[in-house]
Amino acid sequence: MSGFIATVGSRIPTPGLGGAVIVAASMIAFLAFPVLAQDGTGSMPENAEARDYGGGWNCALGYRVAGEECVAIDIPENAYATGRSYGSGWACRRGYEEVGGTSCAAIPVPDNAFLRSSGYDWQCDRGYRQDREACVQIVLPDNAYLTDDTSGSGWTCERGFTASSSACVPIAIPENGYLTNADYGDEWACERGFFEIDGRCDPVAIPANAFLDPASYGPGWRCERGFETVDTACVAIDLPANAHLDRSGNTWRCDRGFQLADGECVLGR
Repeated sequence: MSGFIATVGSRIPTPGLGGAVIVAASMIAFLAFPVLAQDGTGSMPENAEARDYGGGWNCALGYRVAGEECVAIDIPENAYATGRSYGSGWACRRGYEEVGGTSCAAIPVPDNAFLRSSGYDWQCDRGYRQDREACVQIVLPDNAYLTDDTSGSGWTCERGFTASSSACVPIAIPENGYLTNADYGDEWACERGFFEIDGRCDPVAIPANAFLDPASYGPGWRCERGFETVDTACVAIDLPANAHLDRSGNTWRCDRGFQLADGECVLGR
């Protein structure tokens, strides 16, 4: 039995095992080196530089990893290296656009236009508006001024005028009316104490015990506190016992502990 028991650390001869181990180890070493190179953790090749932190290396700007080396990126004219490990590794300079993924062509800027700050598009000069791929001069009518709005006509009418076709015509303001200066909606409104009817501003008829109401709806007046609206008049409120005027002052409610019954405030049950 002792002939078959191996001591600790002794080598058991197995036919072919040693050769297999050596081959496997060689394959692992062969495959591992390129991976380390791709990760920038192997020996630093030419055209590479050490990382600022974390150890390892990166390919210099304008180069990228290829196997165990840093090879030059084919950067077209009017482009620059991005330093990114993905994509083409380059981008077009300001004022140029990519063509077919292989070159950079100048962005065509028409007359009376300038390149936007982004560098990827253009905009017409002030006083011109875009018409397809050209900038045409804005025809400014009388009583109008240029705007910075790049869409539409490029102009707006001065105060007191409204656009009609390609002209600015005066706004017809009735007596006791004023301009609203609104960009949309009503161009004029009636002064305080007047209301609009059929394109004119008529005075508000204020009944006794009432005052002008600034609200844009309603008759234009409100009853004083202690009065309620009845048709076009303000009638004194007949306040029952155990009741009080509400917040508006134009109606009433029962005191706490009382409830309304047949127009009176009675104790709650």
